[in-house]
Amino acid sequence: MRESITNQLFDLNYTLFPHLFHDEPWHVLNLLENQFDAFISALPNTYFEWKPGVWLEENVSVATTAFIEGPAIIGSGTEIRHGAFIRKNVVIGNNCVIGNSTEVKNALLFDGVQVPHFNYVGDSILGFKAHLGAGAILSNFRFDGKNISIRTGNTKFNSGRNKMGSLIGDHAEIGANCVILPGSVIGKNVQIYPLVSTGGFIPAHTVVKKSIFG
Repeated sequence: MRESITNQLFDLNYTLFPHLFHDEPWHVLNLLENQFDAFISALPNTYFEWKPGVWLEENVSVATTAFIEGPAIIGSGTEIRHGAFIRKNVVIGNNCVIGNSTEVKNALLFDGVQVPHFNYVGDSILGFKAHLGAGAILSNFRFDGKNISIRTGNTKFNSGRNKMGSLIGDHAEIGANCVILPGSVIGKNVQIYPLVSTGGFIPAHTVVKKSIFG
């Protein structure tokens, strides 16, 4: 039996919402867009509504120059730094960093994710302790506007979405100024060198030193 993409990429012990990953993970993005109440209803009572539609746990640090548009959920120990833009339908786990000039939109970040400098994270899921180097971009839209396909190995799926960023596995390291193409699947512990543009499926533990498309 084929291992699900979810199990290939993510340790579900590092999100509050493992029960919502009962299908392939891009369906979680549909829930973020259309059924955000499913996330709010599962929150423990340690969370509070900091402003309308924005739910925080204790010990979240939000810079006065950051902007958070709900609905959004942000876990304990997370830093929202100067100039960060959280733009609706976002779930951020514990001990994450959302940094200067970083935009996050319709995305779920597992615990320990760092997107600390000039990053774009749209319509994406980032696994436990995934890290984007400065200026790394998760592109989420095809030039022709068509629905975006996702491939794992020899299997190809239609996500049913015309905006779909990346599925980034646990502990993946994306180098500075990389561009990751729409619908990419980046396995656990993958390392992508700086300035690389890449897309498609990259298996776990791969080191990518030059641009590849597949």
